[in-house]
Amino acid sequence: MQPFASSRRRAIAGSLALYGLLGLAPVAQAQAPKTHATLAMVGEPQTLDPMATTADLVGTIMQHVYEPLFTFDGKWRVVPMLAEGMPKVSPDGLRYSIALRKGVPLHNGRELNADDVVASLKRWMDTAPRGKAVGKELESIGTKGAYDIEIVLKNPYAPLLSQLALPSGMAAIMAKESIATPLKDYVGTGPYKFKERRPDQYVLLERFDKYASRKEPASGYAGKREALVDELRFVPVPNANTRVEGALAGQYQFADLLPIEALPRLEQAAGKTVPIRTPSFGFPYLVFNTKEGVAANLAVRQAVQMAIGEGEMLAAGFGDTRFFNAEPNHFPQGSPFYSAAGADRYNQRDAAKAKAAAEKAGYKGEPIRVLTSRQYDFHYNMALLMAEQLKRAGFKVELNVVDWATLVQRRNDSKLWDIYITHSGQFPEPMLSPPQLGEGAPGWWSTPAKQAALAAFNREADPAKRGALWGKVQQVVYDEVPYIVVGKFNSLSARSPSLEGYVPTTWPFFWNVRVKG
Repeated sequence: MQPFASSRRRAIAGSLALYGLLGLAPVAQAQAPKTHATLAMVGEPQTLDPMATTADLVGTIMQHVYEPLFTFDGKWRVVPMLAEGMPKVSPDGLRYSIALRKGVPLHNGRELNADDVVASLKRWMDTAPRGKAVGKELESIGTKGAYDIEIVLKNPYAPLLSQLALPSGMAAIMAKESIATPLKDYVGTGPYKFKERRPDQYVLLERFDKYASRKEPASGYAGKREALVDELRFVPVPNANTRVEGALAGQYQFADLLPIEALPRLEQAAGKTVPIRTPSFGFPYLVFNTKEGVAANLAVRQAVQMAIGEGEMLAAGFGDTRFFNAEPNHFPQGSPFYSAAGADRYNQRDAAKAKAAAEKAGYKGEPIRVLTSRQYDFHYNMALLMAEQLKRAGFKVELNVVDWATLVQRRNDSKLWDIYITHSGQFPEPMLSPPQLGEGAPGWWSTPAKQAALAAFNREADPAKRGALWGKVQQVVYDEVPYIVVGKFNSLSARSPSLEGYVPTTWPFFWNVRVKG
Protein backbone atom coordinates (compact mmCIF):
# COMPACT_ATOMS: atom_id res chain seq x y z
CA MET A 1 0.00 0.00 0.00
CA GLN A 2 2.95 2.40 0.46
CA PRO A 3 3.55 3.09 -3.28
CA PHE A 4 -0.14 4.02 -3.68
CA ALA A 5 -0.06 6.28 -0.63
CA SER A 6 3.11 7.91 -1.86
CA SER A 7 1.58 8.54 -5.30
CA ARG A 8 -1.54 10.00 -3.67
CA ARG A 9 0.54 12.40 -1.57
CA ARG A 10 2.44 13.51 -4.68
CA ALA A 11 -0.84 14.10 -6.52
CA ILE A 12 -2.22 16.22 -3.67
CA ALA A 13 1.03 18.19 -3.47
CA GLY A 14 0.88 18.79 -7.22
CA SER A 15 -2.70 19.99 -6.99
CA LEU A 16 -1.80 22.41 -4.18
CA ALA A 17 1.13 23.72 -6.22
CA LEU A 18 -1.17 24.27 -9.22
CA TYR A 19 -3.62 26.24 -7.04
CA GLY A 20 -0.69 28.35 -5.89
CA LEU A 21 0.52 29.03 -9.46
CA LEU A 22 -2.99 30.06 -10.51
CA GLY A 23 -3.39 32.34 -7.49
CA LEU A 24 -6.26 30.27 -6.15
CA ALA A 25 -6.90 29.10 -2.61
CA PRO A 26 -7.59 25.44 -1.94
CA VAL A 27 -11.30 24.64 -1.89
CA ALA A 28 -11.31 23.95 1.86
CA GLN A 29 -9.95 27.46 2.53
CA ALA A 30 -12.22 29.20 0.03
CA GLN A 31 -15.31 27.84 1.74
CA ALA A 32 -14.53 29.02 5.26
CA PRO A 33 -17.82 29.61 7.09
CA LYS A 34 -19.06 33.19 7.20
CA THR A 35 -19.91 34.89 10.46
CA HIS A 36 -23.43 36.20 10.68
CA ALA A 37 -25.75 37.89 13.16
CA THR A 38 -29.50 37.25 13.25
CA LEU A 39 -31.24 40.36 14.54
CA ALA A 40 -34.90 40.19 15.57
CA MET A 41 -36.72 43.43 14.72
CA VAL A 42 -40.25 44.51 15.61
CA GLY A 43 -41.63 43.91 12.13
CA GLU A 44 -41.26 44.15 8.39
CA PRO A 45 -39.87 47.49 7.11
CA GLN A 46 -42.43 49.03 4.78
CA THR A 47 -39.57 50.36 2.63
CA LEU A 48 -35.78 50.32 2.52
CA ASP A 49 -35.68 53.93 1.34
CA PRO A 50 -34.28 55.83 4.35
CA MET A 51 -35.68 59.13 3.05
CA ALA A 52 -39.22 57.91 2.50
CA THR A 53 -40.13 57.48 6.17
CA THR A 54 -39.18 58.53 9.68
CA ALA A 55 -39.82 54.98 10.93
CA ASP A 56 -37.02 53.94 13.30
CA LEU A 57 -36.98 50.41 11.90
CA VAL A 58 -35.96 51.62 8.43
CA GLY A 59 -33.32 53.95 9.89
CA THR A 60 -31.92 51.15 12.06
CA ILE A 61 -31.40 48.82 9.10
CA MET A 62 -30.31 51.25 6.40
CA GLN A 63 -27.82 53.25 8.49
CA HIS A 64 -25.50 50.29 7.83
CA VAL A 65 -25.80 50.87 4.06
CA TYR A 66 -25.96 54.65 3.83
CA GLU A 67 -24.06 57.37 5.65
CA PRO A 68 -24.79 61.07 6.19
CA LEU A 69 -22.47 64.06 5.92
CA PHE A 70 -22.52 64.44 9.71
CA THR A 71 -23.47 62.22 12.61
CA PHE A 72 -23.71 62.19 16.42
CA ASP A 73 -20.98 61.10 18.78
CA GLY A 74 -21.51 59.43 22.15
CA LYS A 75 -22.44 62.76 23.75
CA TRP A 76 -24.91 63.68 20.97
CA ARG A 77 -22.57 66.28 19.52
CA VAL A 78 -22.65 66.76 15.74
CA VAL A 79 -19.39 65.59 14.15
CA PRO A 80 -18.35 64.86 10.54
CA MET A 81 -18.93 61.51 8.83
CA LEU A 82 -18.68 61.82 5.03
CA ALA A 83 -17.73 65.47 5.43
CA GLU A 84 -14.00 65.98 5.93
CA GLY A 85 -14.58 68.28 8.90
CA MET A 86 -17.12 70.71 10.28
CA PRO A 87 -18.41 73.27 7.74
CA LYS A 88 -17.15 76.79 7.29
CA VAL A 89 -20.09 79.06 8.12
CA SER A 90 -20.30 82.68 6.99
CA PRO A 91 -20.60 85.36 9.70
CA ASP A 92 -24.28 85.91 8.88
CA GLY A 93 -25.01 82.18 9.35
CA LEU A 94 -26.38 81.76 5.83
CA ARG A 95 -23.58 80.08 3.86
CA TYR A 96 -22.23 76.61 4.73
CA SER A 97 -19.14 75.40 2.84
CA ILE A 98 -18.63 71.65 3.28
CA ALA A 99 -15.56 69.73 2.11
CA LEU A 100 -16.00 65.99 1.50
CA ARG A 101 -13.62 63.18 2.37
CA LYS A 102 -11.66 61.99 -0.66
CA GLY A 103 -11.22 58.38 -1.66
CA VAL A 104 -14.54 57.15 -0.27
CA PRO A 105 -15.84 54.29 -2.48
CA LEU A 106 -19.51 53.72 -3.17
CA HIS A 107 -20.82 50.16 -3.15
CA ASN A 108 -20.70 50.11 -6.96
CA GLY A 109 -16.93 50.75 -6.87
CA ARG A 110 -16.99 54.39 -7.96
CA GLU A 111 -15.61 57.17 -5.76
CA LEU A 112 -18.07 59.43 -3.98
CA ASN A 113 -18.09 63.02 -5.20
CA ALA A 114 -19.92 66.31 -4.71
CA ASP A 115 -22.46 65.57 -7.45
CA ASP A 116 -23.65 62.51 -5.50
CA VAL A 117 -24.05 64.60 -2.35
CA VAL A 118 -26.00 67.41 -4.00
CA ALA A 119 -28.28 64.99 -5.86
CA SER A 120 -28.90 63.05 -2.62
CA LEU A 121 -29.69 66.15 -0.55
CA LYS A 122 -32.03 67.50 -3.22
CA ARG A 123 -33.91 64.19 -3.18
CA TRP A 124 -34.01 64.30 0.65
CA MET A 125 -35.52 67.79 0.58
CA ASP A 126 -38.10 66.66 -1.96
CA THR A 127 -38.95 63.37 -0.25
CA ALA A 128 -38.30 63.23 3.50
CA PRO A 129 -40.53 65.02 6.06
CA ARG A 130 -37.50 66.50 7.81
CA GLY A 131 -35.83 67.21 4.49
CA LYS A 132 -38.88 69.18 3.36
CA ALA A 133 -38.63 71.31 6.49
CA VAL A 134 -34.98 72.06 5.68
CA GLY A 135 -35.84 72.70 2.03
CA LYS A 136 -38.13 75.57 3.03
CA GLU A 137 -35.13 77.27 4.62
CA LEU A 138 -32.88 76.79 1.58
CA GLU A 139 -31.86 79.41 -0.95
CA SER A 140 -29.58 77.13 -2.97
CA ILE A 141 -27.33 74.08 -2.89
CA GLY A 142 -24.58 73.27 -5.36
CA THR A 143 -21.09 71.95 -5.98
CA LYS A 144 -17.92 74.01 -5.66
CA GLY A 145 -15.59 71.45 -7.17
CA ALA A 146 -15.33 67.67 -7.15
CA TYR A 147 -15.24 67.41 -3.34
CA ASP A 148 -16.91 70.58 -2.08
CA ILE A 149 -20.52 71.66 -1.74
CA GLU A 150 -22.18 74.89 -0.61
CA ILE A 151 -25.53 75.31 1.11
CA VAL A 152 -27.05 78.79 1.20
CA LEU A 153 -29.98 79.53 3.53
CA LYS A 154 -32.67 82.20 3.31
CA ASN A 155 -32.42 82.83 7.05
CA PRO A 156 -30.21 81.45 9.82
CA TYR A 157 -31.35 77.92 10.70
CA ALA A 158 -29.70 76.59 13.85
CA PRO A 159 -30.84 72.92 13.52
CA LEU A 160 -29.32 72.42 10.03
CA LEU A 161 -26.38 70.18 10.97
CA SER A 162 -28.47 68.14 13.43
CA GLN A 163 -31.06 67.57 10.71
CA LEU A 164 -28.33 66.37 8.34
CA ALA A 165 -27.01 63.97 11.02
CA LEU A 166 -30.14 62.10 12.10
CA PRO A 167 -30.39 58.38 11.14
CA SER A 168 -34.22 58.49 11.07
CA GLY A 169 -35.57 59.99 7.83
CA MET A 170 -31.89 60.17 6.98
CA ALA A 171 -30.19 62.67 4.68
CA ALA A 172 -28.54 59.58 3.20
CA ILE A 173 -25.80 60.07 0.64
CA MET A 174 -26.21 57.69 -2.28
CA ALA A 175 -24.79 57.18 -5.76
CA LYS A 176 -26.52 59.70 -8.03
CA GLU A 177 -27.11 57.07 -10.73
CA SER A 178 -29.06 54.94 -8.22
CA ILE A 179 -31.48 57.73 -7.32
CA ALA A 180 -35.03 56.89 -8.34
CA THR A 181 -38.55 56.94 -6.94
CA PRO A 182 -39.05 54.34 -5.70
CA LEU A 183 -35.48 53.28 -4.98
CA LYS A 184 -34.52 49.99 -6.62
CA ASP A 185 -30.76 49.94 -6.08
CA TYR A 186 -29.36 50.72 -2.65
CA VAL A 187 -25.90 52.11 -3.35
CA GLY A 188 -24.29 53.89 -0.43
CA THR A 189 -20.91 54.14 1.29
CA GLY A 190 -21.59 52.27 4.54
CA PRO A 191 -19.69 49.35 6.09
CA TYR A 192 -22.39 46.98 4.82
CA LYS A 193 -24.00 46.75 1.41
CA PHE A 194 -27.43 45.50 0.50
CA LYS A 195 -27.53 41.87 -0.62
CA GLU A 196 -31.10 40.57 -0.54
CA ARG A 197 -34.58 41.18 0.78
CA ARG A 198 -37.20 38.48 1.21
CA PRO A 199 -40.41 40.11 2.45
CA ASP A 200 -41.57 38.81 5.85
CA GLN A 201 -38.36 36.73 6.10
CA TYR A 202 -35.31 38.97 6.26
CA VAL A 203 -33.23 41.84 4.94
CA LEU A 204 -29.67 40.63 4.33
CA LEU A 205 -26.66 42.94 4.36
CA GLU A 206 -23.08 41.85 3.69
CA ARG A 207 -19.72 43.32 4.59
CA PHE A 208 -18.40 45.96 2.16
CA ASP A 209 -14.74 45.00 1.90
CA LYS A 210 -13.67 48.35 0.40
CA TYR A 211 -15.31 50.44 3.10
CA ALA A 212 -13.39 53.64 3.94
CA SER A 213 -13.70 54.22 7.66
CA ARG A 214 -12.98 57.38 9.58
CA LYS A 215 -9.87 57.21 11.74
CA GLU A 216 -11.18 58.76 14.96
CA PRO A 217 -12.00 56.41 17.85
CA ALA A 218 -15.54 55.06 17.81
CA SER A 219 -17.99 57.17 19.82
CA GLY A 220 -21.75 56.80 19.45
CA TYR A 221 -22.45 56.78 15.71
CA ALA A 222 -19.18 58.59 15.03
CA GLY A 223 -15.59 57.62 14.41
CA LYS A 224 -14.18 54.31 13.26
CA ARG A 225 -16.62 51.76 11.87
CA GLU A 226 -15.59 48.18 11.17
CA ALA A 227 -17.74 45.42 9.68
CA LEU A 228 -16.50 42.60 11.90
CA VAL A 229 -19.44 40.29 11.06
CA ASP A 230 -19.72 39.07 7.47
CA GLU A 231 -23.52 39.21 7.22
CA LEU A 232 -26.30 40.95 9.12
CA ARG A 233 -29.72 39.34 8.83
CA PHE A 234 -32.56 41.60 10.03
CA VAL A 235 -35.54 39.34 10.70
CA PRO A 236 -39.09 40.65 11.26
CA VAL A 237 -40.56 39.16 14.45
CA PRO A 238 -43.79 41.11 15.08
CA ASN A 239 -44.81 39.24 18.24
CA ALA A 240 -42.92 40.62 21.24
CA ASN A 241 -43.18 37.35 23.19
CA THR A 242 -41.73 35.47 20.22
CA ARG A 243 -38.74 37.82 20.30
CA VAL A 244 -38.33 37.04 24.01
CA GLU A 245 -38.50 33.28 23.52
CA GLY A 246 -36.11 33.44 20.56
CA ALA A 247 -33.62 35.44 22.62
CA LEU A 248 -33.83 32.94 25.49
CA ALA A 249 -33.38 30.03 23.09
CA GLY A 250 -30.29 31.58 21.50
CA GLN A 251 -32.07 31.90 18.16
CA TYR A 252 -31.16 35.59 17.82
CA GLN A 253 -27.94 37.42 18.49
CA PHE A 254 -30.07 40.50 19.22
CA ALA A 255 -33.78 41.02 19.96
CA ASP A 256 -35.13 44.57 19.92
CA LEU A 257 -37.71 46.29 22.14
CA LEU A 258 -38.93 43.56 24.46
CA PRO A 259 -41.80 43.78 26.98
CA ILE A 260 -40.65 45.10 30.34
CA GLU A 261 -42.30 42.16 32.14
CA ALA A 262 -39.78 39.87 30.42
CA LEU A 263 -36.88 41.39 32.39
CA PRO A 264 -36.94 38.85 35.29
CA ARG A 265 -36.79 35.90 32.88
CA LEU A 266 -33.94 37.50 30.94
CA GLU A 267 -32.03 38.19 34.15
CA GLN A 268 -32.49 34.59 35.32
CA ALA A 269 -31.21 33.19 32.03
CA ALA A 270 -27.57 34.02 32.79
CA GLY A 271 -25.28 32.57 30.16
CA LYS A 272 -28.09 32.33 27.60
CA THR A 273 -28.96 35.98 27.06
CA VAL A 274 -27.95 39.43 28.29
CA PRO A 275 -30.71 42.00 28.98
CA ILE A 276 -30.00 45.51 27.72
CA ARG A 277 -31.56 48.56 29.32
CA THR A 278 -31.15 51.69 27.19
CA PRO A 279 -31.65 54.70 29.50
CA SER A 280 -33.38 57.90 28.34
CA PHE A 281 -34.38 55.99 25.22
CA GLY A 282 -37.24 58.25 24.21
CA PHE A 283 -40.83 59.29 24.63
CA PRO A 284 -44.13 57.82 23.44
CA TYR A 285 -46.54 60.34 21.97
CA LEU A 286 -50.00 60.60 20.45
CA VAL A 287 -50.36 62.30 17.07
CA PHE A 288 -53.66 63.99 16.15
CA ASN A 289 -55.03 64.36 12.63
CA THR A 290 -55.43 68.14 12.47
CA LYS A 291 -56.37 68.04 8.77
CA GLU A 292 -59.78 66.35 8.75
CA GLY A 293 -62.10 64.26 10.89
CA VAL A 294 -63.17 64.73 14.48
CA ALA A 295 -59.66 65.64 15.72
CA ALA A 296 -59.40 68.53 13.26
CA ASN A 297 -61.50 70.48 15.79
CA LEU A 298 -59.05 72.11 18.23
CA ALA A 299 -61.60 72.16 21.04
CA VAL A 300 -62.14 68.39 20.68
CA ARG A 301 -58.37 67.81 20.86
CA GLN A 302 -58.26 69.92 24.02
CA ALA A 303 -61.10 67.85 25.49
CA VAL A 304 -59.16 64.65 24.75
CA GLN A 305 -56.17 66.22 26.47
CA MET A 306 -58.32 66.81 29.56
CA ALA A 307 -59.58 63.21 29.56
CA ILE A 308 -56.34 61.28 29.47
CA GLY A 309 -53.99 60.48 32.32
CA GLU A 310 -50.49 60.11 30.95
CA GLY A 311 -49.22 58.58 34.21
CA GLU A 312 -51.74 55.74 33.98
CA MET A 313 -50.86 55.21 30.32
CA LEU A 314 -47.16 54.90 31.11
CA ALA A 315 -47.90 52.42 33.89
CA ALA A 316 -49.98 50.37 31.43
CA GLY A 317 -47.23 50.54 28.82
CA PHE A 318 -44.21 49.81 31.00
CA GLY A 319 -45.36 48.57 34.41
CA ASP A 320 -42.00 48.79 36.13
CA THR A 321 -41.39 52.33 37.43
CA ARG A 322 -37.68 51.92 36.63
CA PHE A 323 -38.64 52.21 32.96
CA PHE A 324 -40.71 55.40 32.82
CA ASN A 325 -41.11 58.96 34.10
CA ALA A 326 -44.41 60.84 34.02
CA GLU A 327 -43.45 64.49 33.56
CA PRO A 328 -44.78 67.35 31.41
CA ASN A 329 -41.45 68.80 30.27
CA HIS A 330 -40.53 67.59 26.81
CA PHE A 331 -36.82 67.70 27.69
CA PRO A 332 -35.35 66.46 30.97
CA GLN A 333 -33.93 68.62 33.72
CA GLY A 334 -30.34 69.51 32.92
CA SER A 335 -31.12 69.98 29.23
CA PRO A 336 -30.95 73.56 27.91
CA PHE A 337 -34.47 72.97 26.61
CA TYR A 338 -36.06 72.03 29.93
CA SER A 339 -39.30 73.99 30.37
CA ALA A 340 -42.40 73.79 32.55
CA ALA A 341 -44.50 75.62 29.94
CA GLY A 342 -47.96 74.05 29.62
CA ALA A 343 -47.47 71.77 32.63
CA ASP A 344 -51.00 72.47 33.88
CA ARG A 345 -52.35 70.69 30.76
CA TYR A 346 -50.49 67.45 31.52
CA ASN A 347 -51.99 64.38 33.22
CA GLN A 348 -55.38 66.03 33.88
CA ARG A 349 -57.45 62.81 33.85
CA ASP A 350 -60.66 64.77 34.37
CA ALA A 351 -63.52 62.87 32.72
CA ALA A 352 -66.28 65.30 33.75
CA LYS A 353 -64.39 68.38 32.58
CA ALA A 354 -63.47 66.65 29.31
CA LYS A 355 -67.07 65.57 28.66
CA ALA A 356 -68.39 69.10 29.18
CA ALA A 357 -65.68 70.54 26.93
CA ALA A 358 -66.39 68.01 24.18
CA GLU A 359 -70.11 68.78 24.23
CA LYS A 360 -69.37 72.52 24.08
CA ALA A 361 -67.05 71.82 21.11
CA GLY A 362 -69.94 70.19 19.24
CA TYR A 363 -68.84 66.58 19.65
CA LYS A 364 -71.77 64.34 18.66
CA GLY A 365 -70.46 60.86 19.44
CA GLU A 366 -68.40 60.37 16.30
CA PRO A 367 -65.89 57.53 16.71
CA ILE A 368 -62.33 58.59 17.45
CA ARG A 369 -60.26 56.21 15.35
CA VAL A 370 -57.09 55.25 17.20
CA LEU A 371 -54.43 53.63 15.04
CA THR A 372 -51.93 51.44 16.87
CA SER A 373 -49.83 48.28 16.58
CA ARG A 374 -48.99 45.34 18.83
CA GLN A 375 -45.48 45.10 17.45
CA TYR A 376 -44.51 47.81 19.92
CA ASP A 377 -46.11 46.21 22.94
CA PHE A 378 -46.20 49.42 24.98
CA HIS A 379 -48.01 51.28 22.18
CA TYR A 380 -50.84 48.75 22.28
CA ASN A 381 -51.12 48.63 26.08
CA MET A 382 -51.22 52.42 26.27
CA ALA A 383 -53.88 52.50 23.56
CA LEU A 384 -56.10 50.12 25.52
CA LEU A 385 -55.85 52.25 28.66
CA MET A 386 -56.37 55.51 26.75
CA ALA A 387 -59.49 54.09 25.12
CA GLU A 388 -61.00 53.45 28.56
CA GLN A 389 -60.09 56.95 29.72
CA LEU A 390 -61.78 58.47 26.67
CA LYS A 391 -64.89 56.30 27.08
CA ARG A 392 -65.25 57.52 30.67
CA ALA A 393 -65.34 61.06 29.25
CA GLY A 394 -68.13 60.19 26.83
CA PHE A 395 -66.05 59.63 23.71
CA LYS A 396 -66.71 56.76 21.36
CA VAL A 397 -63.43 55.02 20.52
CA GLU A 398 -62.61 52.75 17.60
CA LEU A 399 -59.31 50.93 18.09
CA ASN A 400 -57.66 49.94 14.83
CA VAL A 401 -54.83 47.46 15.53
CA VAL A 402 -52.55 46.77 12.55
CA ASP A 403 -48.97 45.70 11.94
CA TRP A 404 -46.41 48.48 12.10
CA ALA A 405 -45.73 48.63 8.34
CA THR A 406 -49.47 49.10 7.71
CA LEU A 407 -49.69 51.80 10.38
CA VAL A 408 -46.85 53.73 8.78
CA GLN A 409 -48.62 53.46 5.44
CA ARG A 410 -52.09 54.39 6.72
CA ARG A 411 -50.97 57.40 8.73
CA ASN A 412 -50.17 59.12 5.42
CA ASP A 413 -53.90 59.07 4.53
CA SER A 414 -55.82 61.69 6.54
CA LYS A 415 -59.14 59.91 5.88
CA LEU A 416 -58.19 56.78 7.83
CA TRP A 417 -57.43 57.89 11.40
CA ASP A 418 -57.83 60.51 14.12
CA ILE A 419 -55.02 59.56 16.56
CA TYR A 420 -52.03 57.30 16.08
CA ILE A 421 -49.51 56.17 18.70
CA THR A 422 -45.79 56.24 18.15
CA HIS A 423 -42.55 57.05 19.94
CA SER A 424 -39.35 58.95 19.35
CA GLY A 425 -35.82 58.96 20.63
CA GLN A 426 -34.82 61.64 23.12
CA PHE A 427 -32.50 63.90 21.15
CA PRO A 428 -30.53 67.01 22.06
CA GLU A 429 -32.09 69.16 19.31
CA PRO A 430 -35.88 69.75 19.52
CA MET A 431 -36.32 70.03 15.76
CA LEU A 432 -35.20 66.45 15.28
CA SER A 433 -38.35 65.02 16.82
CA PRO A 434 -41.19 64.69 16.63
CA PRO A 435 -41.49 65.18 12.86
CA GLN A 436 -44.71 67.15 13.46
CA LEU A 437 -42.54 70.16 14.31
CA GLY A 438 -41.69 70.28 10.62
CA GLU A 439 -44.21 70.70 7.84
CA GLY A 440 -46.06 67.96 5.99
CA ALA A 441 -45.62 65.05 8.42
CA PRO A 442 -48.73 62.94 9.19
CA GLY A 443 -50.86 65.08 11.46
CA TRP A 444 -50.37 68.06 9.13
CA TRP A 445 -50.11 70.62 11.91
CA SER A 446 -49.59 74.09 10.42
CA THR A 447 -50.79 77.22 12.19
CA PRO A 448 -49.59 80.84 12.45
CA ALA A 449 -48.72 80.35 16.14
CA LYS A 450 -46.58 77.31 15.32
CA GLN A 451 -44.79 79.02 12.47
CA ALA A 452 -44.05 82.17 14.48
CA ALA A 453 -42.73 80.28 17.52
CA LEU A 454 -40.55 77.95 15.43
CA ALA A 455 -39.21 80.76 13.23
CA ALA A 456 -37.94 82.61 16.30
CA PHE A 457 -36.51 79.41 17.77
CA ASN A 458 -34.76 78.20 14.61
CA ARG A 459 -33.20 81.53 13.68
CA GLU A 460 -31.54 81.98 17.06
CA ALA A 461 -28.01 80.55 17.20
CA ASP A 462 -27.28 81.35 20.85
CA PRO A 463 -27.96 78.13 22.85
CA ALA A 464 -28.97 80.07 25.99
CA LYS A 465 -31.54 82.14 24.12
CA ARG A 466 -32.81 79.10 22.23
CA GLY A 467 -33.68 77.43 25.55
CA ALA A 468 -36.11 80.20 26.48
CA LEU A 469 -37.58 80.23 22.97
CA TRP A 470 -38.22 76.48 23.14
CA GLY A 471 -40.48 77.11 26.14
CA LYS A 472 -42.71 79.21 23.87
CA VAL A 473 -42.84 76.39 21.30
CA GLN A 474 -43.75 73.89 24.03
CA GLN A 475 -46.55 76.18 25.19
CA VAL A 476 -47.99 76.29 21.66
CA VAL A 477 -47.91 72.47 21.55
CA TYR A 478 -49.92 72.29 24.80
CA ASP A 479 -52.31 74.99 23.57
CA GLU A 480 -52.98 73.58 20.09
CA VAL A 481 -52.57 69.83 20.89
CA PRO A 482 -51.13 68.60 17.57
CA TYR A 483 -49.55 65.80 19.60
CA ILE A 484 -49.28 64.79 23.26
CA VAL A 485 -45.99 63.66 24.77
CA VAL A 486 -46.99 60.88 27.20
CA GLY A 487 -43.73 60.84 29.19
CA LYS A 488 -40.26 59.37 29.02
CA PHE A 489 -39.12 55.77 28.96
CA ASN A 490 -36.15 53.43 28.98
CA SER A 491 -36.15 50.48 26.61
CA LEU A 492 -35.44 46.78 27.05
CA SER A 493 -33.67 44.63 24.47
CA ALA A 494 -31.49 41.53 24.69
CA ARG A 495 -28.36 40.15 23.09
CA SER A 496 -26.68 36.79 22.97
CA PRO A 497 -23.49 36.44 25.05
CA SER A 498 -21.79 35.65 21.73
CA LEU A 499 -22.44 39.19 20.44
CA GLU A 500 -19.55 41.29 21.70
CA GLY A 501 -19.02 45.04 21.51
CA TYR A 502 -22.67 46.11 21.27
CA VAL A 503 -23.31 49.67 22.53
CA PRO A 504 -26.92 50.47 23.60
CA THR A 505 -28.36 53.39 21.65
CA THR A 506 -31.56 54.69 20.09
CA TRP A 507 -31.07 53.08 16.66
CA PRO A 508 -29.15 49.83 17.24
CA PHE A 509 -26.08 49.48 15.04
CA PHE A 510 -23.93 46.43 14.41
CA TRP A 511 -20.65 47.70 13.05
CA ASN A 512 -17.82 47.33 15.60
CA VAL A 513 -19.46 44.18 17.01
CA ARG A 514 -18.31 40.61 16.56
CA VAL A 515 -19.94 37.20 16.96
CA LYS A 516 -17.83 34.92 19.13
CA GLY A 517 -17.50 31.23 18.43
